Amino acid sequence: MTELNADVIVLGAGVGGVAAALAALDGGSSVILTEETDWIGGQLTSQAVPPDEHPWIEQFGATREYSRFRAGVRDYYRRNYPLTAVAASQAALNPGAGRVSGLTHEPRVALAVLEAMLAPWVASGKLTILMRNRLVRAHVDGDRVTEVEVLDLIDGGTTRLRSGMFVDATEIGELLPLAGIEYVTGAESQTDTGELHAPQIAAPQNMQSVSVCFAMSHHPGEDNTIERPRDYEYWRDYRPGAWGGLPQLGFTAPHRITHELVTMKFDPNPEFDPAVGPTSVDDDLPARTNAWLFRRVLARGHLTTPGVSDITLVNWPSIDYLGGNLFENSAEEAAAHLEAARQQSLSLMYWLQTEAGYPGLKLRGDVVGTRDGLAKAAYHRESRRILGLERVVEQDVSALDRDGLGVRGWRSSVGIGSYRIDLHPSTGGDNYIDIAAYPFEIPLGALIPQRVRNVIAGAKNIATTHITNGCYRLHPVEWNIGEAAGRLAAFCLRAGTEPHAVLSTDETLSDYQRTLETTGVQLHWPRLHSY
Repeated sequence: MTELNADVIVLGAGVGGVAAALAALDGGSSVILTEETDWIGGQLTSQAVPPDEHPWIEQFGATREYSRFRAGVRDYYRRNYPLTAVAASQAALNPGAGRVSGLTHEPRVALAVLEAMLAPWVASGKLTILMRNRLVRAHVDGDRVTEVEVLDLIDGGTTRLRSGMFVDATEIGELLPLAGIEYVTGAESQTDTGELHAPQIAAPQNMQSVSVCFAMSHHPGEDNTIERPRDYEYWRDYRPGAWGGLPQLGFTAPHRITHELVTMKFDPNPEFDPAVGPTSVDDDLPARTNAWLFRRVLARGHLTTPGVSDITLVNWPSIDYLGGNLFENSAEEAAAHLEAARQQSLSLMYWLQTEAGYPGLKLRGDVVGTRDGLAKAAYHRESRRILGLERVVEQDVSALDRDGLGVRGWRSSVGIGSYRIDLHPSTGGDNYIDIAAYPFEIPLGALIPQRVRNVIAGAKNIATTHITNGCYRLHPVEWNIGEAAGRLAAFCLRAGTEPHAVLSTDETLSDYQRTLETTGVQLHWPRLHSY
């Protein structure tokens, strides 16, 4: 067994994990970063989900490092793509001109930018990245994790990683059960949280659906029809309750607020005006929206190359997998659910090519880095969540509960974010839960487990609830969480303290928060702004 040591071990190289590694390195720590797939970046890359962002992201509401990433994406397109003069001149270039945010872009571009951000640290020897390594074991001494073991998925070897500080930035909180760290899953009860939209009885297995996303382009006159998926008949005829007796495959889905069934338009490669800036998503989605445009990641109108197609990523309601959960069950069950989710996505593609009448649609495995055209990893909207020293509940963010009170401030804020409370249909049969929310702050105590002293949550595994996870799970928020976690780890090591003491001591907390602000993390929303 190989043994490696570092000041900080960051488990999971998704959005939060990369941000945590960068912050810990900048704070003077050596870092080992692990990743189960062969792409760093999580939602942005291996899961093929372009960023969901709030409308003020170009002005404020993002950390300096996340803004550097965004600028890097735009610079990559300007350096390497045959952009029109109009596109190249746009300061807020949106490569895909997609509706979900002002920066819809290809997964491979995000990968290139993130790798470039980490490259100097790898070259210096301060950062070791272990790709295709899965966390399999944790060793605990009392209330501290002493080491973890990762399995190399290529050669089968095991590596023991030792450190005094661990950041769990895995997509589903994988360290928590292995280290015996207290956590919750699914929906908490209304008695527990006091939340208006929580169920009366806790439902740990009731989690948001996962999706296996994919990329496609459109080439009229071609026949790119894939092989008929093994389970196509099942998915073609599948009618979940939220769909009111209609098939889930297709363009019809429940409206996220009213639950009325509405049908999206579908028009591949529509005419495009490159002079028009990004368009924000409206509340009538999907009724008035061309599904092609929602997560389009490359708009052909930005390019001087003639005859090319747009590229769009499919993350539609029709691939929300409702059949079961990909964790908190046996390995065999989890694998079966993952394969079923993959079959559902392939079935949608086949349906589009055959029954919907678009044989020119082409799966773009080259865009997502796979042979079959599906994303490398499932998009998990929900993770295991620590029982933290502070917890964010619906009353802290919901416009219904706060009734004009505005943004809730936290003494311990380590960052900010903004998004609606947006929960997709769940494995327990819930329809969409969509609630207007104020911009919010990220309390430090939500990153710190109640008992274990040297583990920090660095992704969607912080102490939110099933409800508030719906607005804390998006890309810029996960980045901020990871950055705060990595910075906290490095701060504790330099100061000879631990996360619990940082939260409990006003002077130490202020020192840590000044470190965040100095490095470009905004702790509070501007007060003189209308939200």
